[in-house]
Amino acid sequence: MARFFVEKEKIEENRIIIDGADAHHIARSLRMAEGDETVVCDGEGKEYHCRLIRIRDDECVCEIIEETESASESPVSITLCMAYPKGDKLETVIQKAVELGADRIIPFESSRCIKRPKAEKAEKQTARLQRIAEEAAKQCGRAKIPTVTHAMSYKAMLSEATDAALALLCYESEEGLTIKSVLSGKEIPESISVIVGSEGGFSAEEVAEAKAAGCISVSLGERILRCETAPAYALSAISYEYEL
Repeated sequence: MARFFVEKEKIEENRIIIDGADAHHIARSLRMAEGDETVVCDGEGKEYHCRLIRIRDDECVCEIIEETESASESPVSITLCMAYPKGDKLETVIQKAVELGADRIIPFESSRCIKRPKAEKAEKQTARLQRIAEEAAKQCGRAKIPTVTHAMSYKAMLSEATDAALALLCYESEEGLTIKSVLSGKEIPESISVIVGSEGGFSAEEVAEAKAAGCISVSLGERILRCETAPAYALSAISYEYEL
């Protein structure tokens, strides 16, 4: 069933207005008809099972059949902090992070990043990455649209990451704690942040700085994972421990 997101002000008692590009998509691309049913989300966790009662290229009107709290959201708020990787890997990371339950994605610069965001293109790039997050949310049945922030410095990212109840630094040279040992058998924290490095990982100084800020360094196992694989591994571990 087609899924759309609207601002809360578009929801009025027993009806919802869908306008702009989504209305055009309903009328022209999907060729939906009056009487067809769809799901509309407010972006904050509520889903509305609706029936289309008017279709126009610029505005469609739905009547609400049922309002429910989404069952597709993680019980813990997850922030993924991802150091800038090469090429278009960040797009893949964002897509998979949304599918695996992340609420927020923070791209950041670390000392070993090969690719770095260009200031003059920052606004457009963030907007494009946000669109990728929204499309992924629609595809996987999320009721919230995760936020992709602007690129941050390492220090600024740590400040954001350590606001979470549990802040994890994924570090390939960690020999003590594993992500399994930190997550298993514990009460579900209100929020978790997961920090992943780029292709070169983190310097010893960055690891020390993260630990001093309150992050827990964890291993993701005996194998060295690619930078685009590590976030999916960590988020899957969180999902397995707290959702299944």
